Amino acid sequence: MSKKLFLLDAYALIFRSHYAFIRNPRFNSKGMNTSAIFGFVNTLEDLIKRENPTHLGVAFDLRVPTFRHEMFAEYKANRDATPEDIIAAVPYIKNILRAYNIPILEKERFEADDVIGTLAKKAEQHGFTVYMVTPDKDYGQLVSDNIFMYKPRRGDNLLEVVGKTEICKYYSIADPMQVKDILALWGDVSDNIPGAPGIGEKTAIKLISEFGSVENVFANSSKLKGKQRESIEQNQALVERAKILVTIALDVPIDFNEDDLVLNAPDKDKLKSLFDELDFRMLSQKLFSETSQPSQIQAKPTVQQQHQQLDLFGTPIVAVENVMIENFLTVGTVPHHYEAVVTSKQRTELIEKLSSLSEFCFDTETTGLDTIDSEIVGMSFSYIEHEAYYVPVPAERGDAMALVSEFKAVFENGNIGKTGQNIKFDILMLKSYGINVSGRIFDTMLAHYLIQPELRHNMNFLAETYLNYSPVPIENLIGKKGRNQLNMRDVPLDQIAEYAAEDADVTWQLKNKLEPELKKNNLINLSVNIEMPLVNVLADIEYTGVSIDSDALNKYAVQLTEDIIETEKNIFELAGMEFNIASPKQLGEVLFDKLKISVDAKKTKSEQYSTGEEILEKLAGEHPIIDKILEYRSLRKLLSTYIEALPKLVNAKTNKIHASFNQAVTSTGRLSSNNPNLQNIPVREARGREIRKAFIPSDADHFFLSADYSQVELRIMAHLSKDPHMLEAFKNNEDIHTATASKIYGIPLTEVTNDMRRKAKTANFGIIYGISAFGLAQRLSISRSEAKQLIDGYFTNYPHVREYMEKSIREARDKGYVETIMGRRRYLADINSRNAMTRGFAERNAINAPIQGSAADIIKLAMVNIHKQFSKHNLQSKMVMQVHDELNFDVLKSEVEQVKEIVRYEMQNAVSLAVPLTVEIGIGMNWLEAH
Repeated sequence: MSKKLFLLDAYALIFRSHYAFIRNPRFNSKGMNTSAIFGFVNTLEDLIKRENPTHLGVAFDLRVPTFRHEMFAEYKANRDATPEDIIAAVPYIKNILRAYNIPILEKERFEADDVIGTLAKKAEQHGFTVYMVTPDKDYGQLVSDNIFMYKPRRGDNLLEVVGKTEICKYYSIADPMQVKDILALWGDVSDNIPGAPGIGEKTAIKLISEFGSVENVFANSSKLKGKQRESIEQNQALVERAKILVTIALDVPIDFNEDDLVLNAPDKDKLKSLFDELDFRMLSQKLFSETSQPSQIQAKPTVQQQHQQLDLFGTPIVAVENVMIENFLTVGTVPHHYEAVVTSKQRTELIEKLSSLSEFCFDTETTGLDTIDSEIVGMSFSYIEHEAYYVPVPAERGDAMALVSEFKAVFENGNIGKTGQNIKFDILMLKSYGINVSGRIFDTMLAHYLIQPELRHNMNFLAETYLNYSPVPIENLIGKKGRNQLNMRDVPLDQIAEYAAEDADVTWQLKNKLEPELKKNNLINLSVNIEMPLVNVLADIEYTGVSIDSDALNKYAVQLTEDIIETEKNIFELAGMEFNIASPKQLGEVLFDKLKISVDAKKTKSEQYSTGEEILEKLAGEHPIIDKILEYRSLRKLLSTYIEALPKLVNAKTNKIHASFNQAVTSTGRLSSNNPNLQNIPVREARGREIRKAFIPSDADHFFLSADYSQVELRIMAHLSKDPHMLEAFKNNEDIHTATASKIYGIPLTEVTNDMRRKAKTANFGIIYGISAFGLAQRLSISRSEAKQLIDGYFTNYPHVREYMEKSIREARDKGYVETIMGRRRYLADINSRNAMTRGFAERNAINAPIQGSAADIIKLAMVNIHKQFSKHNLQSKMVMQVHDELNFDVLKSEVEQVKEIVRYEMQNAVSLAVPLTVEIGIGMNWLEAH
């Protein structure tokens, strides 16, 4: 049998794994980022199964200087600090390798590539075929007849084995050893190794292809021309040093003992223990399960595969779990009973059973995700683990209404609890069939959001994490998104019954796992009294929708277009030429090459000037064109994002906009919204406020009512900090910003100017978000010394605020999280980070999260209580929007006073604070008039 040695460059693979999951990182139930570990282990498993190596070793860099640092102090000095998540992952990876009985290879003063290079050459002499597992181009110099690179191929999902032929062809060289000559001329930016200035990869390849080595390039420099010759002749020492630095050492004092590198069987107990700690349940099952079942549908991929994640070789990561489509099936060793309920008699029996229960889980299958226009294809129910029932719903609307109505009494029974995953969607679907779901709500998505707000909350992720199970992805039934995707009505009954019943069953199982977790983390009050009841409130808001004056928006679009044309004309006049303002390249050239507004303008990697919002805002006032460009961008955004977009969101059936409100998105607890994003509608500028004019009552018999908390976050700060001066100001109903200015500047309230109040207001809100003197100076366009005086004056007069901030950071360091007044948690994994910038961000969150989260809890509780009162008094008025600290209503004119009384009372008495909560209420014929 031929001897195959695989040598892995650990950190190259670990970093690649970490960043492969950067948009959808994996976390275990303890909140640890396990992306790098998961990717590395999948790579290792993939390699072992695919290649069946006889020998294997993994080389690590040690976190100490190498001989290259001794030679060149700036070696790798440009690299960012290693992410904390990777530092935390490495000990686990090493323990996993020990459990696999795979040797860890490392040597002081040398890097992993030196260790691999030395062992690869020694192994070759002992008759091995060696594969160096790394994407690093430097390894090309080591390739020989029996030594290969094993790496992902660019642009597709295939791996690539690179040998002498491929290296020589790519670099147009005769011998792979010449790679180091190319790198010496070219330099290595990633390692901060300078080559010959002005010599890029193509030129370096051309020179080495022609002359064979850097030494011969120097000897023949007279044959070169112009700047190329100048660069070579003037930088010989630089290039000679670069060649030494890029040359992989082959004389590392490390023994080659092939017996030590033999791939043996892993220690399964140790490995399983580690996988359990990391919550790699699917991986553990794949590696250690002794039985598998035949499959009649596609294998179920993990969450990562659904997000198109690839392993380090570009191959999809697959954790296979097979399922049979039968009424009675087995997944692993767990029996399931899923049944299609198709006859009237079967439905009656199911309804009778559901009616006798204290709670059950349900789910709907639909033709789409738009709850206004989509139709129900079927309903599934579960109330016993591993058992579920699917009820198909006919396509014809009349028949569908009749069948769904059979379940009306059980859905509307307030004594029966209802469980679901993202249950608001199902509640909204049933509303369009005349059913108002009642009873205690339990949403598994929201339960997990409360337990681990920073993680993902989709059913597949939860099933893998808590149930060691991977549900069938919908793509297996209807295909991927796109023109050829099927409709759920196109799916055969046996397949859709299996899929839908599984959803209900898995959700029911998750409920039984998550409810105890809520109790353990003291989150029951938050769950039962705020998040779960809010589901029905938001469902009503979304179903009701809000009316839009599309004609007014269309007219405003014409005006804005004229303003844009005029602004564009002004910019061209100031520039002295016409150009594409939307082109960063052209704009940068105009601002910094032609007008020379800044002598130290930054450039991007593509060698064009940075012209982002932050850059231009810093340059505001340097030249009139800057303000005009910012104005131009603001107008364009206003027009495209809102003025032109809002009329397109009006539903043809209802003539209203039905925004979606999301409870499980922000880590602070605040609601977010989309289609449209109401939270981002601009209000600071007059043009932005005009958008609010377009939000109108439903008809002439209604008013638009707006109720807005006054300075709620500052009141919460006063409550949490117990600062006597701040408490006094609010209790005396003083203007807090004027009171703050009075104290900072040491003058009576009556002498505070508008400018002083403006600065105090910015300081008040900025300090909640941990603003620095530099940040405050930028915000107020004042000197840093004046900003520092403002902040120092603030803390001198409000000393308990500083104490609160310091206490919040201390508690976060001790516990790893902070809490709101009502117990909502914000986990801060980086609060003890050694990276000052990362730690600083976590510290600011430690200060702000309890304040912002408490504000979110308060308005959510107010919404729940207002909704109850509207229902209790049978009011026709409706809550239609929530935007930050503001609630908006479509109010029947005859109910105005009653609504004002209910709204004011419930908002001001949602919680009891050390200072009063005050609410400003306005009424008008549009949102702008009301607010």
